[in-house]
Order: sequence, then C-alpha cells, then structure tokens
Amino acid sequence: MIVWHFFRIFLHLTAGLLTCAVIFPFSSDARRDELVRRWSVKLLSICTVDVTFKDKSEGVVNASAMIVSNHVSWLDIFVINTLHPCHFVAKSDIRNWPLLGWLCEKAGTIFLVRGRQRDVRRIYEGLVHQIEAGKRIAFFPEGTTAAQGNLLSFHANLFEAAIEAHVPVQPFVVRYLDAQGQLHSAADFIGDMTFAESMRIILLAPRMTAELVRLPAIPTEGAHRREVAQVARAAVMKELGIS
Repeated sequence: MIVWHFFRIFLHLTAGLLTCAVIFPFSSDARRDELVRRWSVKLLSICTVDVTFKDKSEGVVNASAMIVSNHVSWLDIFVINTLHPCHFVAKSDIRNWPLLGWLCEKAGTIFLVRGRQRDVRRIYEGLVHQIEAGKRIAFFPEGTTAAQGNLLSFHANLFEAAIEAHVPVQPFVVRYLDAQGQLHSAADFIGDMTFAESMRIILLAPRMTAELVRLPAIPTEGAHRREVAQVARAAVMKELGIS
C-alpha cells in the first residue's frame, strides 16, 4: 500500500511540474493561486491528511496581510495553501528536495540561506516590493520546525517588511491531530529527519487532521518589529495552549 501511495505522490508531483512548465506562464495570478490551492488539497489527500479551518480573526481579514505561523512540518506550506495560496519564505534546503523543491520555487517560494545577513536583507527588500505589488507573503518566524507542543522564539527581522509595506501581520496556528483529537506525532519533522523519512512516517501512520486556525490580525503602524514578533508569538502560544 505504501508503494502505491508513493507512486501516486510521484504522479502528482509530475503533474505539478507540467502545470508549472506549461500552464503557469500563460495564467493570471488568480488562476495560479487556484491551481496551487487545488494541487495542495490533492497532495494532502494522497498523504491521508484532512484539513479543517477555524476562523478566530474576529471577522477582520486583510488580503495584503503578511501571514506568519508556527512551524511543525513541510506539510504546513500546503495546509496554508489550501486556504490562502502564498509566496513563502523557506529554508534554502527545501530547494534541493527532488521535484518538490522545484515546484515550491515555481509556486513563488523565496529561499533564505540561514546565517547570511546579506541574504536576509536582500529577501526583506524583495518582500516589501512583493507585498506592495499585492502578493500574499507568508513565513515561519521560528526559522525551523519544532515538535508539536513546543514553540521556538520568533525571529523579528522579516516582520520589518510588514511594517515598511504598511500591512498588518496575520498569525495562523497549525496543529495535527489524530482521531481522538490528540497531537499526532507523525507530523513532526525535526532533527536530521529527511523529507523521504517524514513522508514514509506520515503514509504509514493513521489518518491525521491538520487544523488551521486564523487569529486576529496585528496592526504594524508605528510598531517595532520586535514588538510585533512578540505579540504574534504570544497569540500563537495562547492558541496552542503553551504557557
């Protein structure tokens, strides 16, 4: 059965490659977003991951907001894409993943080389331009994944892009649950685990539900990036029930 699942994923990745190469160049931004959303839904379905959405944003949703979220797994990108197809800022390691890395790049992912301050500055300036051009940007301020039940410190640098572009920050929370509503450890993508190992664990595990929660937007007008990062982290911690 797992061989069949891997084969279906390979076929789905191949279909994504063809879509990026043949259809994307002739598609509007709205059409690309819809294709990314549908492709993400299908990928999660093959991985036996259901997605539920909870809106706790108090009815205020800004299309130009910068999205931030806790980071558990490579699945997070596609879970968020089922609701809001985004241009993500991600670790450069992802670019080297077979097929999926190339697909992420074509879908607008911006790759950040960890530890290079000059690279952070370059990406920050690019983010401001993209937000001002109406692009939806998302990043994981922890900078890496953490096992469920944990939340790392939020790096504040990229929050400056939201402040300069005059848009709010929209925090999200992602959690993965089993049939009993408990945290599903198979989603954890931590340490030296490879993408292939993570995929195998997910496919062998009982079906999981990815719960995506949208929290109230955080205004950035006149704020400092560290202040915004702290407020965002506190909101995520509260939703996760971490003290």
